[in-house]
Amino acid sequence: MSSTKKIRILCVDDHPIVREGLASIIALQPDMELAGEAESGAEALHLLRALAIDIALVDLRLKDMSGHELTRQILAHESGRQVIVLTSYEGDADIQRAFAAGARGYVVKGTGRDELLAAIRTVHAGRRHIPGSVAEKIAEHLGSEKLTDRELQVLAEIAAGKRNKEVGAALGIAEDTVKMHVKNILEKLEVNDRTEAVTVALRRGILHL
Repeated sequence: MSSTKKIRILCVDDHPIVREGLASIIALQPDMELAGEAESGAEALHLLRALAIDIALVDLRLKDMSGHELTRQILAHESGRQVIVLTSYEGDADIQRAFAAGARGYVVKGTGRDELLAAIRTVHAGRRHIPGSVAEKIAEHLGSEKLTDRELQVLAEIAAGKRNKEVGAALGIAEDTVKMHVKNILEKLEVNDRTEAVTVALRRGILHL
């Protein structure tokens, strides 16, 4: 197969061993080639200005920016490029943010080489790739009310171990207002206390420490 017809891939991950593994897998595929690799969002964007890329494999956790933000920037630069998220994050909130940013596929690390290769070929053919496990995560909380930006700020302060008064001081709001936000957070996450709220938020990818 001519190299001009191969799917050109950019791997963006801050772990060298992950990039090496991806390079080895891609090298064995007659219809794919690794066009470049980057360990940060800034490096990826720099490479994209010089390389012709069909698919970017993007991790959600990078040194300088989130994979969600990098996805938005990649897709804003040039039409025709597509993004597949390849990450260890399995929470429904992370998944939904990735697709909202424009990703066309979502693959969880450790699911196997065949899943990744299928995702690359499917997305390159113009379709979405949503594995069954990922679809289940999305469906599980479909229709759930999302936390507001202020509620996310309050939750982050709670996760840092702060009490309501300390949260209020940190955010410049009254303690009674913090209590109202906490009440709303517990209701939206369907939990009984602050500790459980943090646990659920971390598991779903609503919050990252």
